[in-house]
Amino acid sequence: MKKGLRWLFIYILISGAAGTAARAQSEKEMAEEYFKKDDCPKALTFYTALLKTGFEKGYLKNYTSCIIKTKSWNEAEQFFKKQIKNDGFNSAWYYIYWGTLLEAQGKPQEAVKKNEQAIAVSGLRIDLKRDMADEFRSMSQPVWAKNALLSGREVSKRSDLFQLEMASVYRDLNEPENMIDELLSYGTRYQNIEVVQNMLQDFTRDEKEQALLEKVLYDKIQKFPNEGFYNELLIWYQIQKKDFYKAFIQERALDKRFKYNGSRLYNLAMLALQNDDYVNAAAIFDHLVKEYPKGQIYPVARRMAIFSREEQVKNTYPVQRAEVQKLLAQYQQLVDELGINARTVEALRNMATLNAFYLDDFKKAIEIMQMAIEGGKLDKMFVDKCKLDLGDIYLLQGEPWEASLLYSQVEKSQKDDQLGYEAKLRNAKLHYYKGDFALAKEVLDILKKATSREIANDANELGLLIMDNTGLDSTETAMKQYSAVELLLFQNKKYEAIDSLKVLYGRYKQHSLSDEILWLTAKTYMKLDSNQQAMITLKLLYSKYSVDILGDDALFAMAKLDQEKLNNKDEAMKLYQELMEKYPGSIFVAESRKRFRLLRGDVVN
Repeated sequence: MKKGLRWLFIYILISGAAGTAARAQSEKEMAEEYFKKDDCPKALTFYTALLKTGFEKGYLKNYTSCIIKTKSWNEAEQFFKKQIKNDGFNSAWYYIYWGTLLEAQGKPQEAVKKNEQAIAVSGLRIDLKRDMADEFRSMSQPVWAKNALLSGREVSKRSDLFQLEMASVYRDLNEPENMIDELLSYGTRYQNIEVVQNMLQDFTRDEKEQALLEKVLYDKIQKFPNEGFYNELLIWYQIQKKDFYKAFIQERALDKRFKYNGSRLYNLAMLALQNDDYVNAAAIFDHLVKEYPKGQIYPVARRMAIFSREEQVKNTYPVQRAEVQKLLAQYQQLVDELGINARTVEALRNMATLNAFYLDDFKKAIEIMQMAIEGGKLDKMFVDKCKLDLGDIYLLQGEPWEASLLYSQVEKSQKDDQLGYEAKLRNAKLHYYKGDFALAKEVLDILKKATSREIANDANELGLLIMDNTGLDSTETAMKQYSAVELLLFQNKKYEAIDSLKVLYGRYKQHSLSDEILWLTAKTYMKLDSNQQAMITLKLLYSKYSVDILGDDALFAMAKLDQEKLNNKDEAMKLYQELMEKYPGSIFVAESRKRFRLLRGDVVN
């Protein structure tokens, strides 16, 4: 009997506990439901009951919000007094939200007292002070967030506490110098450069702050020459600004001090080259050649210095034959000095393409490329790259069958590799140049599934062009003439291509190709740096075909020209905004928004 009573008693306890939990869950759901419906009087009833049984900051926040809406000030004051008395452990939170109510009543001095009390009652609880600071920041009260964090430092007797949090607060207070000091102190203490970089990237929002950061870093480097952290951070900052010359000066000092043997300088030079800063890339490679004439880095640095100047020459229109000949002489000096071997075959490859594309000396180009193939014959990938270049040279020379043969060899040799897809794409383009559109389309359809997004996109773009502009007449005359112009551009005959495009547009204004003709004309003018002519053509394209597939392309190109070449900031902003509004689904929307914000002076990450 006693045993039965004991089990009955346990059952009643369990049932009661379950019932209490269910009621609590029900009260919570009711409170949130009434709060969502903005029925504050009913929500207050439930939040009051919930807070009396257990503290949760979300309940208190919603309770406070409802009090402000209903202006039940007296009721709230009595409630907060009782809660602080009965729940001392969470009294800091009640003081903070009591202060919020007083602020809402227009009693700022009394609100200040409550915030002071909140910090005082938090005592030695360091984590609570951090949480309070976060709460103050969420309420847009950075001064009190700072006070909470400083209180934590005071009671812990640690000035290095909460450095990242303090940096964020100083950002809110618009005190960039203090913000930078906190971040640099944290960085040197823990040597965690990535965290500092990420926060600086978010926080240094305008030119004044960026200039301040640069000045502070230079001052720190002079004051603490053996602390490499400041140099590292300054180099990172200068690279973010794409100021590769200043980064070079700092990196050069580190290379000398820490004996990096040029490895980091080489990486910086490559980065400058990738960002089209050919002048500084060449300067850094030249420095490596001078400083390490007997080092392993010498041959590649020597070649890359010439290659950087080559890229500069090729991207300065019109390309000067005399400058190309200078490059060829420099490459030849390199080969004469080091001989034909694995270290110089890339130089030979560059020499061959320069002779073919810029001097029209196809015979010499083929001879040099054959020398490169022989010198690098142990490297299958290099040989196949040379074969693709050799195919291009034969195409320039007017021998498409020889070109196709070489492309096909690489297709087979590199069947499952990126280079094999590139070879297949070149074969497709060759068929296109010849006017064999059906065969070109067949190959392009296969390439749409290529692993490389770039190749797949190129294949898709050319495939659509062929599909949209063939079958309209039995001879496909317009398309054949258009593809012939593209062959001229491949052959680097831009001025001849421009003349042909003008004739084509006059002849086929009503043809489906007319927008493509204008678009190709504009792109060719841009490559020739004839920006005013490009703008005129783009405006014509946009005025006639804004609702067609190239409408957003033309608008984006116009905006970029105004921004980057014609120095017309206001017009560029107007065009970017027009693109975002008129073509919300365009692939250029994200970039347009970023550029628009940059021109307006916003923060752009």
